[in-house]
Formats: sequence, structure tokens, C-alpha cells
Amino acid sequence: MLAIPLALATVVQPINAQPVAAWPAKPIRLVVPFPAGGSVDATSRGLAQKLAEQLGQPVVVDNRPGAGGNIGMDAIAKAAPDGYTIGMGALSTHAVNPALYPKMPYDAVKDFAPVSLVVVTPNVLVTNPQALPAADVAGIIATAKASGKVNCASGSNGSAGHLACELFKLATGAPVTHVPYKGGGPAMTDLLGGQVQMMFDNMASALPQIKAGKLKAFAVTTPKRSALAPDLPTMAEAGVKDFDVFTWWGVFAPAGTSPEVVKRLSVEIGKALSAPDLREKWLASGAEPAASTPEEFRTFIGKELPKYARIVKESGARVD
Repeated sequence: MLAIPLALATVVQPINAQPVAAWPAKPIRLVVPFPAGGSVDATSRGLAQKLAEQLGQPVVVDNRPGAGGNIGMDAIAKAAPDGYTIGMGALSTHAVNPALYPKMPYDAVKDFAPVSLVVVTPNVLVTNPQALPAADVAGIIATAKASGKVNCASGSNGSAGHLACELFKLATGAPVTHVPYKGGGPAMTDLLGGQVQMMFDNMASALPQIKAGKLKAFAVTTPKRSALAPDLPTMAEAGVKDFDVFTWWGVFAPAGTSPEVVKRLSVEIGKALSAPDLREKWLASGAEPAASTPEEFRTFIGKELPKYARIVKESGARVD
């Protein structure tokens, strides 16, 4: 067998390949497809700080909100696959939007290299007790049916909160109106101000307001009670069956990024999530660190996509 000359071997390497030992040699951009101030943004900034410390290069957060996260994720999909542009995807961008939007700017599977799951957090049904006084979930349903004027906010079309609003309508017959916002921060602001009455928010965002007494919590949307709020019943225990909706966020790179760089990133994210100060901060706010390998993350997404395609179809959810 003829040996391949070293010079030729170098020429035929993929254009964007980069030896993992040389990466990173410059700042990394972490695209966040949601506005500043929300829980995804806060999580991303905490992770960026840890990665910068570990990698010895700045990790710069770049907020690109809009279209339920599609605008920011499209920017990642179209970025050079050189390891210097990554993004914080979410349930909406990689499980719900492909079924919800009639036309997507990217392929949630083919256009990305999954790096690692970052956090998972249950969703919790909360109300502004001044705008919607109710003692329990049955009281919320009764008020909505009697007035026809109960609005259910969410951080965006395609979010877990949106799907939970649609499932609530489907399961109870309560004529609540879904009101999407451009991020969890603006939605929470209007809920606290009484412009909207209820919301299925992720625990990370809602827990501080619940503890402060500004929001009333009724139930979590997972099949089992959350260790983060063990006194809260599940939606099934509160009388509304078949709720299984939780929020997750994870890091993606553009498809074609060197597998070695993707693996290195995944390992570094795992180290960051095991840091006691970061774990304690996130757990206190209702977010559970959930590092994974790239392969595990890809498998997870493969299960989430058909799950939410079914929910979208059965509930009749649509982009408002």
C-alpha cells in the first residue's frame, strides 16, 4: 500500500477542521435566541463565565431574540462550523417549533451538532393573585369559563409555557387566551403588573416571585412532584390529567463542527455544571444542571421532537 504524502493528507482535511489542542485560539460567541433578562439569558451568562475561566478565552453572549428563538438559532445554523460560534437552544427551538411553524429557517436535526444538555426545569402554573384570585386550579377554570377574559402568557410561541396553555384549554375547556411575548422577562413583567392573569412559567423564573409572595403557585406540569417545590401538587393531582411539559436548554454548534471540538466543549460544559457555586445558584433558582454527552443529547432531542409534534397536533396549537 502506498503511503499518502503528509502534504496531501493536510490538503484533503475538511476546511473547517481545527486540531482540538489549538482550540480555542480566540473569543467564542454564545448566541442566545431570547432577550436579555430572562432565565435562558441568565443561565447562558453563568455558563459563559465558567467556560471563559476554563478555556482561557472570552465567551461573549450575543442575544438574538425573535420568532420563538428561530432567528437566533438560524444564525447559529448558518455560522462557520469552526467552534467559535455556539448557541443555547431550547425546547422551543428544537422540539416544538418544527411542528408549530409552517416554515422553518433551519432543520432542527441536520443543521446542528448537539453539544450538551445544560439544565432542565419543571413548569409551574402561577397567577397574579390580585388579577386572578383563585384558591385552586378548579377556581382558575371556573373564573375563565365565567368571564372569558383570562389571558395565559408565555415567553414565546413554541415554548413549554405556550404548549402548557394549549393543553390546559384542551383538557379543561377553559377559554383562556394565549398571549406570547418576546422572552420570559417581558412576560413575567406583565404578569406581575396584572396585564395578564396566568402563566405556565419555568421554575427557574417563577420561584423567586413565588417566594416573594408576588405570584401564587398551583401545580407543576410534570408527572411527578418536583424536588425543588415538593409541596406543590402535579397538575394531575390538581384535577387536570396527562400533563408532561418541562423546559430544557442545551448548547449546539453548527453542523460540520469538528467532532473533537464538540467533544471538548461537552467535557468543559460538564466541568462547569459540576462547579459547586454554579450548581447551588441554579438549584436555588429552580434549574437543575443536566450535563450530557453529544450522543446522549442527540438521542434526547430525537425523543422530544415526536412528543411535541403530537401535542401540537392534538391541541391545535398555532402561532398567534
